[in-house]
Order: sequence, then structure tokens, then C-alpha cells
Amino acid sequence: MVSAAVVLSGCGLDISTDDSSTTAQTVGTSEPTVQIAGSAMKGVIQQGLVVANRLVADKDGAYAPQRQAAKPVRTAVDGTYEWQLRGKAEGWALVELQADGSTRMICDVVPQCDQAGASPVAFGQPMALDSNFSLRGAGDLSMETVNLTPLTHLAVTLAERSDTGLSPSALSTAYTTVEGWFGLPAGALRLAPPDLTQLNDMTGVTADAIQVAIANAAFLALVNDNAQWTSISDVLSNLTAQVSATGQISVTGDGTNVALADLLGAAALQASELQATLDSSIISQKLAVVQNRNVQHFQTIADVNADSGTTVGDTGGTTEDPTSGTTSGGTVADSGTQTSEPPATEPTPEVTIPANAALLSWTAPLTRENGDSLAMGEIAGFEVVYGTSAENLDNSLAIGDASVDELLVDELTEGTWYFAIRTLDTDGNRSRLSEVVYKQI
Repeated sequence: MVSAAVVLSGCGLDISTDDSSTTAQTVGTSEPTVQIAGSAMKGVIQQGLVVANRLVADKDGAYAPQRQAAKPVRTAVDGTYEWQLRGKAEGWALVELQADGSTRMICDVVPQCDQAGASPVAFGQPMALDSNFSLRGAGDLSMETVNLTPLTHLAVTLAERSDTGLSPSALSTAYTTVEGWFGLPAGALRLAPPDLTQLNDMTGVTADAIQVAIANAAFLALVNDNAQWTSISDVLSNLTAQVSATGQISVTGDGTNVALADLLGAAALQASELQATLDSSIISQKLAVVQNRNVQHFQTIADVNADSGTTVGDTGGTTEDPTSGTTSGGTVADSGTQTSEPPATEPTPEVTIPANAALLSWTAPLTRENGDSLAMGEIAGFEVVYGTSAENLDNSLAIGDASVDELLVDELTEGTWYFAIRTLDTDGNRSRLSEVVYKQI
């Protein structure tokens, strides 16, 4: 198997119900139905009222929800919902959530969630939501999964500006644009965000999914110690109004509106604060990756927009290059016949990491050592080995996630530290170690 090369781098809803228990709408058995499922996550939103409707085009080709008389369902204790929609599994649907007096949200901000006129709510504890709180998301019915988060809510709002309304193409473009604003990988808004209060119990969660969850947590984090915003609804309403009016959100802020820089800064801080609450070293490392991504994306958009304005537009933002940096990297030959080189990259802003830490990044191999192709699904993870001697790499960290491509190794003592990485496949095979790289602490 080829050893991976390693680089060292410094609309509201019309809902009425008297039933406060979890309910399901009734659907006739004489016609086909499609089940839509997903999660409502900001933190976890419990007992939220959810409805789903097909998106149908009118004679002019503009798409809008085809409202049906159906009783809403309530989200479960883990934020999940299920909805049976009449008709075949084709086309797209809009899913909407509304809060009422029974709705609760789990505080996903460390150390607490501040509330105007009420006592703070501790991390991991439920808090009430006002009746103005709502979330929307949309998806292809053939996928049968639609998650509801503040980021999907912004994407739906952005798509509504299209001449074709909530058409599949407008929604797809809007989802991609919002991912770009927050420096998220393509398709990230389709991931089910994990419950940030339960990360210790999630062995298989990816850094990408954690990054989505933390980006959503940042909306509520802005309420803490900020008299301008009294609730998550205020923050979300402000951002929704910006997107609806201009198709953009403010980058650096104007003293009135929520800024993208505010959200990225809050996300980086939450990733850092969360690390102190965890027992899992693997999850802690993934949080370090997320923290670094938010810091670097913040620096990137600041540089890009320094001389060209203060908004991020419909075409999306830029994302960081995890393989760039200021110290030297290495390459490794596969079976003696081919050498893998990291792709050439443009310089990106210097990332600030602790003085006693090293940030490693790598690219997963595409072929085995014998030249056979290697699919991502065949990679079980990676093993990073390191030590104070290139000949004695006596420390190791296992990464059981093929999508992880960065690792922050911290709490290193003074001296020179050497690092290498190997790839592990799902059959238990291990590649040779990559070329060794080093950093002076």
C-alpha cells in the first residue's frame, strides 16, 4: 500500500396543535409514500414541530412548497424526526421546524448558554426556545434525508432569491455557497451534525461533521456576553434578513449586523473550549483540526476581503489548503518504482498553533504499494508515530477515520521531534512509514 505523504505545518410555519406529545401524521394506504427523516440540530432540538411539503413548479417554472393538510410531527429526544410524504420518491421537499412552548434545545455552548432575563443554562442542559425560532432545510426525496440546522436555514433563504424559487438547482447552489462561507467541505450540510454534548461516546464521528456542528453552535455562542443579541432567534433572524435582502452576509461587521468573522471566531473558540470537556484523545484531536480550520478560514477571508469589500457573495468563499505551511515536508516511494509528491499549492496565511505543538497534515493514498487502486472505503485510518529521534519513533496515535487529514500533536517537550505516518486498510494491512519530517520545539 502506498504510504501517505506527511507535511508538517506551522419563513415561518402555519401550525396549530393542542397535542404536546410526539405524534405522526396519518397517510392513506392507497397511494405510495416516501419517508423523510433527519435531525433538527442547533444543539439538539427536542419536541420541535416539523412539517414537510413537496416543492412543485408553477407554469412559469418557479418552485414553491405544495402545502398539505397534515398534523406536524415532533422531534424526538435526540432531535430526529420522520415524516411520511404522499407520492413517489422523486423531486425535492422543503422541511420546516417551528418551536412552541414544549420545544427545548440542548445547550451546546461551553461553558453555558446565557439567556436574557433568566439564569444561564449549563452546557448539556435543556433550555426553552421562543416561538419565533424556526429552521428550514430541503433535499432530494430520492435521498430521503433532510437535516435542519441554522446553516441549512440560510441556504434555503438564499435559494429563495432565485428566479426559479426553491428549485433543485437553486437549492443545490445555495447549499454549496453557504458551505463556502463557513469553510466547510463540499456536501457538509448533508451530514448529520453530532450532539456536541455527547462527543465522548462517538467513536466514528468525522472532523467534517464536528465542524458543521460547531459552526451551528457559534450562532448561540454569540448571544453570550453580547447585549445586542438576546436569543438564538435574534442572531438567526439578523443573518436571514441579510441573506434575504442582498444574497450576502457581512464579513467584518458594521456594528449592527452579525458578521461572518464573528461566527468563525466563536466557532474556533468553541472548538478550543470543548477539548477541555473530553476524555477521548481522538475526538480532542479532531476538535483541534476544526479549531485550526476556522482560524485559517477566518484569516483567509480577512485577507481576501481586506481591499475588496466587506461581504461574502453568492459565489461562495475560499477554503484553506491543509498541506501548506512554513516547514519542510517529505515524500515516500511506493514499491521502489514511483514517488508520490504533495500537490503544488499557493501560500496561505500562517496558522497560529501552540508553541509546544506540531500540526501534521497528509493526503490519503490512491494506490497500494503494488500499484493497485485504493478506494477511500478501503482505508480504515492512519497511524502517526513520533519521537525525539528519527530512528526511535516510540509514540503513536491511531486515527480510525479515513476522512481525517490533519492532526495536532501537542504537549511536546523542548527539543527536536520527528514524525511519520502509515496507512491502515480495512483488511488489517499496514503501509510502510512515510518519510520522516521534524519540528524544533
